[in-house]
Amino acid sequence: MRRTKGLAVLALSAAALTVAGCATGSVGTASGGAGATVPELAPDQKVDIVFESYNLQQAGPWTDTITGLLRDFEAAHPNITVTAQPPQGAAGASGVATASSVQTQLLAGNPPDVAQLTFDTVDFAVNQLGAKNIESLVGKEAVEENFAGPHPYHPRAKVLGDWNGVTYGVPYVFSTPVLFFNASTLAKAGVPADVDLSTWPKVTEVAKKVTAATGKPALSISCAVKGGNWCMQALFKSAGGAVLSDDRSTIEFGDPASVEAVTALRAMFDAGVLANQSATAQTEAFAKGDTAMTMTSSAIQGSFIKAAQAGGWDLKAAAMPAFPGHEAVPTNSGSGLFIFSQDPAKQRAAWELITFMTSDHAYTEISSKIGYLPLRTSLTTDPAALKPWADKNPLVAPNLAQLDRLQPWMSYPGNSYVQVDDILATAIEDSVFYGKDPATTMSAAQQRAQTLLP
Repeated sequence: MRRTKGLAVLALSAAALTVAGCATGSVGTASGGAGATVPELAPDQKVDIVFESYNLQQAGPWTDTITGLLRDFEAAHPNITVTAQPPQGAAGASGVATASSVQTQLLAGNPPDVAQLTFDTVDFAVNQLGAKNIESLVGKEAVEENFAGPHPYHPRAKVLGDWNGVTYGVPYVFSTPVLFFNASTLAKAGVPADVDLSTWPKVTEVAKKVTAATGKPALSISCAVKGGNWCMQALFKSAGGAVLSDDRSTIEFGDPASVEAVTALRAMFDAGVLANQSATAQTEAFAKGDTAMTMTSSAIQGSFIKAAQAGGWDLKAAAMPAFPGHEAVPTNSGSGLFIFSQDPAKQRAAWELITFMTSDHAYTEISSKIGYLPLRTSLTTDPAALKPWADKNPLVAPNLAQLDRLQPWMSYPGNSYVQVDDILATAIEDSVFYGKDPATTMSAAQQRAQTLLP
């Protein structure tokens, strides 16, 4: 496995100031409006809007579910027509480079009205792309009403799209790191059914036993490879470290506590139990039964369930393991919905779409058909909503439980956030898989990344 990286960072860095200059709207200045500034649509007022979603790059349940919800929305709002599109250019199915897609369209003067952006782009979306302060558009009361209702947002989820305490993005879909394991393979290796996988040393001991029985590394961890920095932040925090200081001015992933997490992964690799595979290869290997345990996004649960059923093996899941002496601190992957419309009618229509796509109905569809975590968590106890699904899918339990300890996926300040993330991913891979000393490698990466902050 070797690293690859898109070149979207070059466009992001070169054009950021231009975008900041041409993107009018409430960029980092609003304190939250009490009342709406965009009028309600008249019953016969026709509005066309564009919705950009990276889920539309994924065939099967992702695209089918989102397009089905958009049909439901248009049926309920016959005066609003939604054109759905995947990100333009370099953005991938997991949401990588979603901001660069919006930026390119902004420069052309034709941005999407609503865009699904990953949470690592919040700083850039607000301060460079001109994402709208939603509270100033529709009123803080309306925003809070959307987060409330019979099945309110989980309190740790509702703030993930905030900037300086104001809602710029409405959290949409995300997941937490979950340790999936092939219980059938573990049983064949003599591992008891009630095995304790609550800490990394315990996971390592099980992995050694399974590796000895199968002759191949038993464990994979998507956090350790390109594209996994969102959950690597969880490992840093679980070891007492961080990627960024609280005041957002200092890179910290080279500090001793963060290095401790990387060193632990290196020890697993040196012990022969951690597979050196890309994120895609990890998913494929676990689905085929070649790997017995994998820690990855819980959003892949649906694919793993199908693989287990087809392969005749028993799929189980556990919460993210902890380091000794520390509590596990899960972070979130995923995205929020941001408004980039300049026209008031389109802004109102965009808000109507966002409220629909984050409604009880939408999360019932999204969670049961795709597998994303329902941000309105009490839907899983409602017999008319997700309770039947949750009862049939006990694997969702660790994911839901981790919400209570969730800390946000941090976005880096400035225009070079993609490059900072790339420096970090490269340093982690070099330290874990390619023989570099973790302390010196991570420290050097921290110093390089620090020069890229504003």
